[in-house]
Amino acid sequence: MPAAIFLALGQIGDPAFRRPLLLGVLGAAVALALLTWGAIEAAAWAAAGGAAWLSWIAQAAGGALGLVLAWWLFLPVAAAIAAQLVEPVAMAVERRHYPGLPPPRGASVAAQVAFGLRFGLRLLLIQIVLLPLFFLPVVGFVLALLISAAALGAGMVQQTALLRMDMPQAQAAWRRVRPSGWMLGLLLALMALVPLLNLLVPVLGTAAAVHLLHRSTAS
Repeated sequence: MPAAIFLALGQIGDPAFRRPLLLGVLGAAVALALLTWGAIEAAAWAAAGGAAWLSWIAQAAGGALGLVLAWWLFLPVAAAIAAQLVEPVAMAVERRHYPGLPPPRGASVAAQVAFGLRFGLRLLLIQIVLLPLFFLPVVGFVLALLISAAALGAGMVQQTALLRMDMPQAQAAWRRVRPSGWMLGLLLALMALVPLLNLLVPVLGTAAAVHLLHRSTAS
Protein backbone atom coordinates (compact mmCIF):
# COMPACT_ATOMS: atom_id res chain seq x y z
CA MET A 1 0.00 0.00 0.00
CA PRO A 2 2.77 2.57 0.73
CA ALA A 3 4.08 2.11 -2.82
CA ALA A 4 0.63 2.92 -4.23
CA ILE A 5 0.46 6.12 -2.19
CA PHE A 6 3.97 7.25 -3.14
CA LEU A 7 3.28 6.58 -6.83
CA ALA A 8 0.05 8.57 -6.60
CA LEU A 9 1.83 11.45 -4.86
CA GLY A 10 4.54 11.41 -7.51
CA GLN A 11 1.93 12.13 -10.18
CA ILE A 12 0.08 14.88 -8.31
CA GLY A 13 1.37 17.49 -10.76
CA ASP A 14 -0.08 15.67 -13.79
CA PRO A 15 -2.25 18.04 -15.89
CA ALA A 16 -5.01 15.42 -15.86
CA PHE A 17 -5.28 15.87 -12.09
CA ARG A 18 -5.87 19.63 -12.20
CA ARG A 19 -9.58 19.57 -13.07
CA PRO A 20 -10.39 17.01 -10.36
CA LEU A 21 -8.46 19.10 -7.84
CA LEU A 22 -10.33 22.25 -8.88
CA LEU A 23 -13.68 20.48 -8.63
CA GLY A 24 -12.63 19.19 -5.22
CA VAL A 25 -12.01 22.75 -4.04
CA LEU A 26 -15.38 23.89 -5.41
CA GLY A 27 -17.21 20.91 -3.93
CA ALA A 28 -15.68 21.47 -0.53
CA ALA A 29 -16.49 25.19 -0.64
CA VAL A 30 -20.13 24.54 -1.59
CA ALA A 31 -20.55 21.87 1.08
CA LEU A 32 -18.98 24.10 3.74
CA ALA A 33 -21.16 27.07 2.76
CA LEU A 34 -24.39 25.08 2.70
CA LEU A 35 -23.81 23.32 6.01
CA THR A 36 -22.75 26.53 7.77
CA TRP A 37 -25.70 28.48 6.34
CA GLY A 38 -28.14 25.72 7.25
CA ALA A 39 -26.87 25.49 10.82
CA ILE A 40 -27.02 29.28 11.29
CA GLU A 41 -30.56 29.46 9.89
CA ALA A 42 -31.72 26.55 12.04
CA ALA A 43 -30.26 28.18 15.14
CA ALA A 44 -31.86 31.54 14.27
CA TRP A 45 -35.24 29.85 13.80
CA ALA A 46 -34.92 28.06 17.15
CA ALA A 47 -34.09 31.34 18.92
CA ALA A 48 -36.79 33.39 17.13
CA GLY A 49 -38.86 35.49 19.50
CA GLY A 50 -36.15 35.67 22.14
CA ALA A 51 -33.77 38.46 23.04
CA ALA A 52 -31.46 39.81 20.34
CA TRP A 53 -28.35 38.71 22.23
CA LEU A 54 -29.74 35.18 22.52
CA SER A 55 -30.36 35.04 18.77
CA TRP A 56 -26.80 36.23 18.11
CA ILE A 57 -25.34 33.55 20.40
CA ALA A 58 -27.53 30.88 18.80
CA GLN A 59 -26.41 31.87 15.31
CA ALA A 60 -22.75 31.91 16.34
CA ALA A 61 -23.16 28.46 17.87
CA GLY A 62 -24.95 27.30 14.73
CA GLY A 63 -22.11 28.54 12.57
CA ALA A 64 -19.57 26.70 14.70
CA LEU A 65 -21.69 23.53 14.50
CA GLY A 66 -21.89 23.91 10.73
CA LEU A 67 -18.11 24.07 10.49
CA VAL A 68 -17.74 20.93 12.61
CA LEU A 69 -20.30 19.09 10.51
CA ALA A 70 -18.58 20.18 7.29
CA TRP A 71 -15.27 18.91 8.70
CA TRP A 72 -16.68 15.52 9.71
CA LEU A 73 -18.88 15.08 6.63
CA PHE A 74 -16.17 15.86 4.12
CA LEU A 75 -15.69 12.15 3.40
CA PRO A 76 -19.05 11.79 1.61
CA VAL A 77 -18.22 14.94 -0.37
CA ALA A 78 -14.85 13.43 -1.33
CA ALA A 79 -16.56 10.16 -2.29
CA ALA A 80 -19.06 12.00 -4.51
CA ILE A 81 -16.27 13.94 -6.22
CA ALA A 82 -14.16 10.82 -6.71
CA ALA A 83 -17.11 8.95 -8.25
CA GLN A 84 -17.47 11.66 -10.90
CA LEU A 85 -13.74 11.93 -11.67
CA VAL A 86 -12.53 8.35 -11.39
CA GLU A 87 -12.13 7.80 -15.15
CA PRO A 88 -9.82 10.73 -16.10
CA VAL A 89 -7.61 10.18 -13.06
CA ALA A 90 -7.43 6.42 -13.61
CA MET A 91 -6.65 6.86 -17.32
CA ALA A 92 -3.84 9.30 -16.51
CA VAL A 93 -2.31 6.83 -14.04
CA GLU A 94 -2.55 3.96 -16.52
CA ARG A 95 -1.02 6.00 -19.36
CA ARG A 96 1.99 6.81 -17.22
CA HIS A 97 2.55 3.59 -15.28
CA TYR A 98 0.74 0.83 -17.21
CA PRO A 99 0.96 1.83 -20.90
CA GLY A 100 0.56 -1.72 -22.21
CA LEU A 101 -2.98 -2.19 -20.96
CA PRO A 102 -5.81 -2.71 -23.46
CA PRO A 103 -8.64 -0.16 -23.63
CA PRO A 104 -10.88 -0.40 -20.57
CA ARG A 105 -14.08 -2.40 -20.93
CA GLY A 106 -15.69 -2.46 -17.54
CA ALA A 107 -19.17 -2.11 -16.13
CA SER A 108 -21.76 -0.02 -17.93
CA VAL A 109 -21.93 3.71 -17.30
CA ALA A 110 -25.27 3.20 -15.55
CA ALA A 111 -23.74 0.60 -13.21
CA GLN A 112 -20.83 2.90 -12.40
CA VAL A 113 -23.10 5.87 -11.71
CA ALA A 114 -25.40 3.73 -9.56
CA PHE A 115 -22.46 2.44 -7.54
CA GLY A 116 -21.10 5.97 -7.09
CA LEU A 117 -24.46 7.16 -5.77
CA ARG A 118 -24.75 4.22 -3.37
CA PHE A 119 -21.16 4.75 -2.24
CA GLY A 120 -21.69 8.43 -1.46
CA LEU A 121 -25.05 7.96 0.25
CA ARG A 122 -23.81 5.01 2.31
CA LEU A 123 -20.79 6.98 3.48
CA LEU A 124 -22.99 9.97 4.33
CA LEU A 125 -25.31 7.77 6.39
CA ILE A 126 -22.35 6.15 8.16
CA GLN A 127 -20.83 9.53 9.04
CA ILE A 128 -24.14 10.78 10.42
CA VAL A 129 -24.77 7.60 12.44
CA LEU A 130 -21.24 7.77 13.87
CA LEU A 131 -21.65 11.33 15.19
CA PRO A 132 -22.83 10.20 18.68
CA LEU A 133 -19.50 8.40 19.14
CA PHE A 134 -17.88 11.79 19.64
CA PHE A 135 -19.42 11.79 23.12
CA LEU A 136 -16.99 8.95 23.95
CA PRO A 137 -13.63 10.72 24.26
CA VAL A 138 -10.80 9.22 22.19
CA VAL A 139 -12.29 5.72 21.97
CA GLY A 140 -15.40 6.95 20.16
CA PHE A 141 -13.39 9.02 17.70
CA VAL A 142 -11.00 6.16 16.92
CA LEU A 143 -13.88 3.72 16.43
CA ALA A 144 -15.72 6.15 14.16
CA LEU A 145 -12.56 6.74 12.14
CA LEU A 146 -11.94 3.01 11.64
CA ILE A 147 -15.51 2.32 10.54
CA SER A 148 -15.61 5.19 8.06
CA ALA A 149 -12.12 4.24 6.78
CA ALA A 150 -13.27 0.69 6.00
CA ALA A 151 -16.26 1.99 4.03
CA LEU A 152 -14.12 4.55 2.20
CA GLY A 153 -11.44 2.04 1.20
CA ALA A 154 -13.98 -0.49 -0.08
CA GLY A 155 -15.85 2.14 -2.08
CA MET A 156 -12.75 3.72 -3.63
CA VAL A 157 -11.29 0.39 -4.76
CA GLN A 158 -14.52 -0.99 -6.19
CA GLN A 159 -15.45 2.28 -7.90
CA THR A 160 -12.07 2.28 -9.64
CA ALA A 161 -12.25 -1.43 -10.47
CA LEU A 162 -15.56 -0.95 -12.29
CA LEU A 163 -13.69 0.84 -15.08
CA ARG A 164 -12.26 -2.52 -16.15
CA MET A 165 -14.52 -5.07 -14.45
CA ASP A 166 -18.16 -5.91 -13.86
CA MET A 167 -19.57 -5.75 -10.34
CA PRO A 168 -18.81 -9.37 -9.29
CA GLN A 169 -15.22 -9.00 -10.53
CA ALA A 170 -14.84 -5.67 -8.74
CA GLN A 171 -16.05 -7.25 -5.50
CA ALA A 172 -13.57 -10.10 -5.97
CA ALA A 173 -10.80 -7.56 -6.60
CA TRP A 174 -11.71 -5.80 -3.35
CA ARG A 175 -11.46 -9.06 -1.42
CA ARG A 176 -8.04 -9.63 -2.96
CA VAL A 177 -6.65 -6.26 -1.84
CA ARG A 178 -8.76 -5.82 1.32
CA PRO A 179 -5.90 -5.33 3.86
CA SER A 180 -4.19 -2.75 1.64
CA GLY A 181 -7.56 -1.21 0.79
CA TRP A 182 -8.38 -0.77 4.47
CA MET A 183 -5.01 0.91 5.03
CA LEU A 184 -5.70 3.20 2.08
CA GLY A 185 -9.13 4.05 3.51
CA LEU A 186 -7.61 4.85 6.89
CA LEU A 187 -4.98 7.14 5.37
CA LEU A 188 -7.60 8.93 3.28
CA ALA A 189 -9.93 9.27 6.27
CA LEU A 190 -7.09 10.86 8.27
CA MET A 191 -6.29 13.20 5.38
CA ALA A 192 -9.96 14.17 5.18
CA LEU A 193 -9.72 15.56 8.73
CA VAL A 194 -6.94 18.02 7.78
CA PRO A 195 -8.13 21.22 6.05
CA LEU A 196 -6.58 21.77 2.60
CA LEU A 197 -4.96 18.32 2.67
CA ASN A 198 -8.46 16.86 2.49
CA LEU A 199 -8.85 18.35 -1.00
CA LEU A 200 -6.38 15.76 -2.30
CA VAL A 201 -8.47 12.81 -1.08
CA PRO A 202 -10.50 12.19 -4.27
CA VAL A 203 -7.48 12.35 -6.60
CA LEU A 204 -4.98 10.49 -4.42
CA GLY A 205 -7.57 7.90 -3.42
CA THR A 206 -8.45 7.10 -7.02
CA ALA A 207 -4.82 7.06 -8.21
CA ALA A 208 -3.70 4.84 -5.33
CA ALA A 209 -6.63 2.47 -5.92
CA VAL A 210 -5.51 2.05 -9.55
CA HIS A 211 -2.04 1.03 -8.36
CA LEU A 212 -3.42 -1.35 -5.75
CA LEU A 213 -5.56 -3.13 -8.35
CA HIS A 214 -2.90 -3.45 -11.03
CA ARG A 215 -0.10 -4.42 -8.66
CA SER A 216 -2.28 -7.09 -7.06
CA THR A 217 -2.99 -8.56 -10.50
CA ALA A 218 0.69 -8.56 -11.45
CA SER A 219 1.80 -10.22 -8.19
